[in-house]
Parts: sequence; structure tokens; C-alpha cells
Amino acid sequence: MYIDVPWDTASVPVRIDESRLGDVVESRTLKVRDEAVLINCLLDDDEGRQSFEEFLAAAQGTILVLVNDATRPTPSGRVIEIIADRFRGRDVEFMVATGAHKVPGETELEQIFGRAMRERFLDRISSHDARNQGDLVHLGETSRGTPVWVNKHLASATDVLLINSVEPHYFAGYTGGRKSIFPGVAGFETIQGNHKLALDPAADNLALEGNPVHEDMMEMMGMLSEKRMYSIQMVLDHQHRIHQAYAGDLDESWRSAVEHADGHYVVELSQRYDVVVAVAPYPMDYDLYQSQKALENGSLALKDGGILILVSKCRHGIGDETFFDLMARAATPDAVLGSIAGDYVLGYHKAARLALIAKRGEMWGVTSLPDEELEAAFIRPFGSVQKAVDSALARKGPDARVLFLMDASITVPRVNGA
Repeated sequence: MYIDVPWDTASVPVRIDESRLGDVVESRTLKVRDEAVLINCLLDDDEGRQSFEEFLAAAQGTILVLVNDATRPTPSGRVIEIIADRFRGRDVEFMVATGAHKVPGETELEQIFGRAMRERFLDRISSHDARNQGDLVHLGETSRGTPVWVNKHLASATDVLLINSVEPHYFAGYTGGRKSIFPGVAGFETIQGNHKLALDPAADNLALEGNPVHEDMMEMMGMLSEKRMYSIQMVLDHQHRIHQAYAGDLDESWRSAVEHADGHYVVELSQRYDVVVAVAPYPMDYDLYQSQKALENGSLALKDGGILILVSKCRHGIGDETFFDLMARAATPDAVLGSIAGDYVLGYHKAARLALIAKRGEMWGVTSLPDEELEAAFIRPFGSVQKAVDSALARKGPDARVLFLMDASITVPRVNGA
């Protein structure tokens, strides 16, 4: 039999004997309503909460709209196109919340906003640069010692609209909500201080209560309590269409989306597998730094000593190279973990997670990266998914079976009884 495995914006066929196939886990196929109708009805609903029109009418000065960068599947451009006419006669500015990622180029801006909206709001779109200290304002420090710096446009804004999507996150619990600001438009020093907390075992997938990363971000959000924030939080289907959305108060809309996302992205498994193919589909295949999330989730379904195969185009290479440089300098996963015990640098949490996976089993990879770069990250390179799967099953023996996790970047396996 053949299985189509996502690769870049298409797929590649993989032939496998049915007796060796454990399972194929795909994102759930869900009924998707007309997106414009869904969003407009949501924003017009004023039962028990402020409507979008009321938010706009009460705005004082410029409304700052924060959207995700091109490493996220959030359909920001579609939402903006749906609500664009509501902005007529109002002063509105858009900012791409890049976090510590690089400032997007023109191609990525068109990917984020869509061509029509990019052209319509051409002179009103900017991108956050976490390393530009001149664009940052200091707000204070959290109880965990994280210095809080934010973009000056956010600091001066009275009214803020946040457009985001909610998915599981391997150390913040979930994306969305507060992440539009922290790390979205935070300073590099702030992001680094917060992400250092990801080394704590309590910073985990689906975890919010007791998660130091999340709690630190929420404390930072308290420093912005005087701002009027309106939030549109979405849960997407496997084609990144809007399945469900929530709007209004930031925390309330985000927590509603989290509850919905938990039932959408978590998959129950009866067992772990000898071989797991973890696919980072487009656009989550942005680079190795982002594709690590697929390895993280895939490892949850892997037997100790098993083989975890990453499938990701890694279209933009390694990404932030701090984690890669640390791994390249280390001879073993234990050496990586030993290095991190000293001074923390942003990106080390990625290296730590990869090192822990490498201690449990083998990591193999089908990417567009040079072989030597994958090997430096303790990932054995393969030229095709077919060859990697065949080799893994041969290595693990005749009774071994393989699990295909087709959207591993945002699908979280939960093994019953584990």
C-alpha cells in the first residue's frame, strides 16, 4: 500500500507493507463554516461582552493590530480581509509580531497578509525587531527576574487588536493569546529570560497551571492592564481554515480557544511505536528551529530505543543558529545538557529538548539541509522518506511497526495508561 506524506506544499508517496503499518494519524477533518459569516457573526455578537464595533467606536487614536509571522499557520490575511471595511475612517496600524524571529521580507509579508491586503495597507504595516533596542520600552521585571521590554508602538498604544490561532506548544502549553505580545513584540532580553524557564520540566505541552513560562508571560501581561485589548482567537483545521473562533476579552477568548484546541489537537493512542514518522507540514517546515516541535510531539509516541524520523523541507535552513552551534560543539547529548547548565542563551531550550530525545532513541531526518548540519544536531540524514522508513523497519526487526504523524508540529499524542 502507499501513503502520501506531506512534503513542502505537496506530498510524496511511501510504499509500506500493511503488516508493518501501526497507524496513520492525520489532523481531524472537520466541518468548516463560511469563514466570513463565522467571523462577522462573532464580531457582531454583543451578548454578555463588548462587540467589535463598540471596541472600534471607543478607540482613542491609533488602533494597533498584531498578527503572527510567516512561521505560524494563522490565516491573518483572511481575517483582515473580512474585517477591513470596518476600519474605514479609523486610524489603524498593523505590526507583525515576530518574537525573536527575523523581520519578514516582502514575500513573507504577502504570505501573512495576502496580496490584496498587503497592497491596501502598504504604508501601515511594520514588523517588530526584538534586537532593535531603540524601538523598545522598559516596563519593569517579573517576580522570576525576567526584564520586560516591549515595542514602543505597543507601549504607546491605547487600543490593541490581537489576531491569533491556538495550538499546543511544547513548553508554553498553548500558542495564542498572550504570545502575540510575549514573545510577539517583546525585546530579545525579555524573550531570552522567559524562554530560559522552558528548561523547567513543568514547562510542557498542554500545561498551563504551574507552567513557569506561561505564568511568567501572564505576569508580564499584567503590566499592560491599562490597555484596551480586543482579541480574535482561532482554532484551525488541517488546511489552516478557520474551524472555530472566539472574540472579545483577550484572556476569556484565548481560554475558550484553548479548551476547544485541546479536543481538536490531542490524539489518543493505545501504544507507543518502534518507528515514528513526524511530519512538519507547510508552513511549519519553515526551518529546523521550528521543525523541532514535530520531533517533540513525535517523541511522545516513540518507544524507548525507537527511531524518530523528521520529515520537513526546512525551507529557510537551520533558523536561529544558537541552538545548532551548541549542539555542533558537543560530542554527545549529555555534553549538550552539561553545557546548558551554565549561562543560558536564547535557543538553548531547543538544544536541550533535542538532546533529551536523542538520549531516548535515534533521530533521523528527511530535509533539504546539508547532511553535515543534520548530523551536528544528532540527526541521521536520509535522501527520501521511503529510504528512511525502509531502513528504520529493517533496523528494528520484523515485528516493528511504524506510526505516521502527519501534522506532528501541532498534533499531541497521548498514550493511554502512560
